[in-house]
Amino acid sequence: MKGPLVDPASVPDWLRPLVEISGKLDSTAFTRFTPPEDELTRAASVLILFGHGERGPDVLLLRRADTLGSHAGQVAFPGGGADPEDADAVATALREAEEETGVDPAGVRPVAILPELFIPVSKFAVTPVLAHWHAPSPVHAVDPGETAAVARVPLADLADPANRFQVRRPGTTYKGPAFTVNGLFVWGFTAGLLTVLLELGGWAREWDRGDVRDLDVALRDHLLATD
Repeated sequence: MKGPLVDPASVPDWLRPLVEISGKLDSTAFTRFTPPEDELTRAASVLILFGHGERGPDVLLLRRADTLGSHAGQVAFPGGGADPEDADAVATALREAEEETGVDPAGVRPVAILPELFIPVSKFAVTPVLAHWHAPSPVHAVDPGETAAVARVPLADLADPANRFQVRRPGTTYKGPAFTVNGLFVWGFTAGLLTVLLELGGWAREWDRGDVRDLDVALRDHLLATD
Protein backbone atom coordinates (compact mmCIF):
# COMPACT_ATOMS: atom_id res chain seq x y z
CA MET A 1 0.00 0.00 0.00
CA LYS A 2 1.19 3.50 -0.77
CA GLY A 3 -0.36 6.92 -1.01
CA PRO A 4 -2.43 9.15 1.27
CA LEU A 5 -3.80 7.72 4.51
CA VAL A 6 -5.97 10.79 5.09
CA ASP A 7 -7.79 13.40 3.04
CA PRO A 8 -5.01 15.77 1.85
CA ALA A 9 -7.31 18.69 2.58
CA SER A 10 -7.14 17.78 6.28
CA VAL A 11 -3.40 18.40 6.66
CA PRO A 12 -1.63 21.78 6.94
CA ASP A 13 -1.14 23.65 3.67
CA TRP A 14 2.67 23.34 3.88
CA LEU A 15 2.45 19.53 4.06
CA ARG A 16 -0.37 19.00 1.58
CA PRO A 17 1.72 18.73 -1.63
CA LEU A 18 3.63 15.72 -0.25
CA VAL A 19 0.45 13.95 0.80
CA GLU A 20 -1.21 14.62 -2.53
CA ILE A 21 1.67 13.30 -4.62
CA SER A 22 2.51 10.30 -2.44
CA GLY A 23 0.25 7.92 -4.34
CA LYS A 24 1.73 8.89 -7.72
CA LEU A 25 5.34 7.99 -6.85
CA ASP A 26 7.27 4.79 -7.33
CA SER A 27 10.64 3.78 -5.93
CA THR A 28 12.52 5.22 -8.92
CA ALA A 29 11.68 8.72 -7.66
CA PHE A 30 14.04 8.06 -4.74
CA THR A 31 16.55 5.35 -5.65
CA ARG A 32 17.98 3.31 -8.49
CA PHE A 33 18.16 0.18 -6.33
CA THR A 34 15.57 -2.59 -6.48
CA PRO A 35 15.55 -5.77 -4.36
CA PRO A 36 17.19 -8.67 -6.21
CA GLU A 37 14.75 -11.51 -6.76
CA ASP A 38 17.15 -14.15 -5.41
CA GLU A 39 18.06 -12.31 -2.21
CA LEU A 40 16.20 -12.20 1.10
CA THR A 41 15.29 -8.79 2.45
CA ARG A 42 14.01 -7.68 5.83
CA ALA A 43 10.98 -5.42 6.15
CA ALA A 44 11.57 -2.11 7.90
CA SER A 45 9.92 1.29 8.28
CA VAL A 46 11.04 4.83 8.98
CA LEU A 47 8.95 7.67 10.37
CA ILE A 48 9.34 10.94 8.49
CA LEU A 49 7.80 13.16 11.12
CA PHE A 50 7.05 16.75 10.10
CA GLY A 51 6.20 19.34 12.72
CA HIS A 52 5.92 23.11 12.78
CA GLY A 53 8.29 24.87 15.17
CA GLU A 54 9.37 28.42 15.86
CA ARG A 55 11.22 28.53 12.51
CA GLY A 56 8.56 26.90 10.40
CA PRO A 57 8.22 23.29 9.24
CA ASP A 58 10.81 20.86 10.56
CA VAL A 59 11.60 17.15 10.51
CA LEU A 60 12.72 14.79 13.26
CA LEU A 61 16.16 13.22 12.77
CA LEU A 62 18.47 11.18 14.96
CA ARG A 63 22.13 10.23 14.96
CA ARG A 64 22.78 6.54 15.46
CA ALA A 65 25.25 5.44 18.12
CA ASP A 66 28.84 4.95 16.98
CA THR A 67 28.85 1.43 18.47
CA LEU A 68 26.06 -0.02 16.32
CA GLY A 69 26.83 -2.84 13.92
CA SER A 70 25.26 -1.19 10.86
CA HIS A 71 25.03 2.47 9.78
CA ALA A 72 26.97 3.42 12.94
CA GLY A 73 27.13 7.16 13.60
CA GLN A 74 24.90 8.02 10.65
CA VAL A 75 22.00 10.45 10.75
CA ALA A 76 18.67 8.79 10.05
CA PHE A 77 14.94 9.01 10.43
CA PRO A 78 13.58 7.11 13.42
CA GLY A 79 12.83 3.56 12.35
CA GLY A 80 13.97 -0.02 12.12
CA GLY A 81 13.05 -3.59 11.35
CA ALA A 82 9.50 -4.89 11.62
CA ASP A 83 8.56 -7.08 14.58
CA PRO A 84 6.07 -9.95 14.29
CA GLU A 85 3.68 -8.07 16.62
CA ASP A 86 3.56 -5.00 14.36
CA ALA A 87 0.25 -4.74 12.54
CA ASP A 88 1.75 -2.95 9.54
CA ALA A 89 4.46 -0.57 8.38
CA VAL A 90 2.86 2.35 10.22
CA ALA A 91 2.91 0.42 13.49
CA THR A 92 6.58 -0.41 12.98
CA ALA A 93 7.49 3.22 12.31
CA LEU A 94 5.60 4.52 15.36
CA ARG A 95 6.99 1.84 17.69
CA GLU A 96 10.56 2.42 16.58
CA ALA A 97 10.22 6.20 16.84
CA GLU A 98 8.93 5.93 20.40
CA GLU A 99 11.69 3.47 21.37
CA GLU A 100 14.46 5.63 19.86
CA THR A 101 13.33 9.20 20.54
CA GLY A 102 10.60 8.99 23.16
CA VAL A 103 8.08 10.68 20.85
CA ASP A 104 4.49 10.27 22.06
CA PRO A 105 2.55 8.45 19.30
CA ALA A 106 -0.67 10.10 20.50
CA GLY A 107 0.58 13.39 19.02
CA VAL A 108 1.55 11.85 15.68
CA ARG A 109 -0.85 11.50 12.75
CA PRO A 110 0.35 9.23 9.92
CA VAL A 111 -0.72 10.89 6.68
CA ALA A 112 0.86 8.98 3.78
CA ILE A 113 2.99 6.00 2.83
CA LEU A 114 5.79 6.27 0.26
CA PRO A 115 6.99 3.42 -1.97
CA GLU A 116 9.11 0.68 -0.44
CA LEU A 117 12.84 1.40 -0.90
CA PHE A 118 15.71 -1.09 -0.92
CA ILE A 119 18.97 -0.43 0.98
CA PRO A 120 21.61 -2.82 -0.46
CA VAL A 121 24.18 -2.51 2.34
CA SER A 122 21.76 -3.71 5.05
CA LYS A 123 19.30 -5.66 2.84
CA PHE A 124 16.37 -3.73 4.33
CA ALA A 125 13.22 -3.09 2.30
CA VAL A 126 12.16 0.19 3.91
CA THR A 127 8.68 1.71 3.91
CA PRO A 128 8.79 5.47 4.64
CA VAL A 129 5.76 6.69 6.60
CA LEU A 130 4.98 10.41 6.39
CA ALA A 131 3.40 11.85 9.52
CA HIS A 132 2.24 15.18 10.92
CA TRP A 133 3.38 16.01 14.45
CA HIS A 134 0.19 17.84 15.44
CA ALA A 135 0.94 17.72 19.18
CA PRO A 136 4.75 17.73 19.62
CA SER A 137 6.18 16.03 22.69
CA PRO A 138 9.67 16.21 24.20
CA VAL A 139 12.19 13.93 22.49
CA HIS A 140 15.59 12.63 23.51
CA ALA A 141 18.03 9.77 22.92
CA VAL A 142 16.21 7.04 24.85
CA ASP A 143 18.98 4.42 24.71
CA PRO A 144 22.51 5.82 24.24
CA GLY A 145 23.53 2.39 23.00
CA GLU A 146 21.31 2.94 19.96
CA THR A 147 20.85 6.68 19.59
CA ALA A 148 23.48 9.37 20.14
CA ALA A 149 21.35 12.46 19.51
CA VAL A 150 17.87 13.58 18.46
CA ALA A 151 16.98 16.87 16.77
CA ARG A 152 14.13 18.73 15.11
CA VAL A 153 15.74 20.19 12.00
CA PRO A 154 14.03 23.12 10.21
CA LEU A 155 13.40 22.43 6.54
CA ALA A 156 14.69 25.95 5.81
CA ASP A 157 18.09 24.92 7.16
CA LEU A 158 18.13 21.76 5.05
CA ALA A 159 17.23 23.80 1.96
CA ASP A 160 19.88 26.46 2.65
CA PRO A 161 22.46 26.20 -0.18
CA ALA A 162 25.25 26.90 2.33
CA ASN A 163 24.44 23.58 4.02
CA ARG A 164 24.38 21.42 0.88
CA PHE A 165 26.95 19.61 -1.27
CA GLN A 166 27.60 16.15 -2.71
CA VAL A 167 29.87 13.39 -1.43
CA ARG A 168 31.66 10.57 -3.23
CA ARG A 169 33.52 7.51 -2.10
CA PRO A 170 36.86 7.19 -3.92
CA GLY A 171 37.22 3.82 -5.59
CA THR A 172 33.46 3.32 -5.87
CA THR A 173 30.66 4.59 -8.08
CA TYR A 174 28.87 6.20 -5.14
CA LYS A 175 28.03 9.90 -5.30
CA GLY A 176 25.10 11.46 -3.53
CA PRO A 177 23.73 14.52 -1.75
CA ALA A 178 24.77 15.55 1.74
CA PHE A 179 23.90 18.17 4.35
CA THR A 180 25.73 19.70 7.30
CA VAL A 181 23.04 21.20 9.49
CA ASN A 182 22.47 21.80 13.20
CA GLY A 183 25.65 19.90 14.06
CA LEU A 184 24.62 16.89 11.96
CA PHE A 185 26.31 15.39 8.90
CA VAL A 186 23.58 13.82 6.75
CA TRP A 187 24.38 11.60 3.78
CA GLY A 188 23.39 8.28 2.21
CA PHE A 189 19.80 7.00 2.27
CA THR A 190 18.52 9.77 4.54
CA ALA A 191 20.08 12.61 2.53
CA GLY A 192 18.76 11.15 -0.71
CA LEU A 193 15.26 10.88 0.67
CA LEU A 194 15.36 14.39 2.12
CA THR A 195 16.56 15.79 -1.19
CA VAL A 196 13.54 14.39 -3.04
CA LEU A 197 11.11 15.45 -0.31
CA LEU A 198 12.41 19.03 -0.36
CA GLU A 199 11.79 19.14 -4.11
CA LEU A 200 8.33 17.54 -3.97
CA GLY A 201 7.25 19.66 -1.02
CA GLY A 202 8.26 22.92 -2.72
CA TRP A 203 10.93 23.82 -0.14
CA ALA A 204 14.06 23.29 -2.27
CA ARG A 205 16.37 26.12 -3.30
CA GLU A 206 19.07 26.17 -5.95
CA TRP A 207 22.38 24.79 -4.64
CA ASP A 208 25.80 23.98 -6.04
CA ARG A 209 25.68 20.37 -7.26
CA GLY A 210 29.20 20.85 -8.57
CA ASP A 211 30.51 20.99 -5.00
CA VAL A 212 31.60 17.34 -4.68
CA ARG A 213 33.72 16.28 -1.70
CA ASP A 214 35.35 13.01 -0.71
CA LEU A 215 33.12 11.46 1.94
CA ASP A 216 35.90 10.60 4.40
CA VAL A 217 37.40 14.10 4.17
CA ALA A 218 34.03 15.84 4.51
CA LEU A 219 33.10 13.71 7.52
CA ARG A 220 36.48 14.31 9.17
CA ASP A 221 36.21 18.06 8.64
CA HIS A 222 32.70 18.02 10.11
CA LEU A 223 33.84 16.15 13.20
CA LEU A 224 36.73 18.56 13.72
CA ALA A 225 34.40 21.54 13.36
CA THR A 226 31.89 20.18 15.88
CA ASP A 227 34.34 18.96 18.54
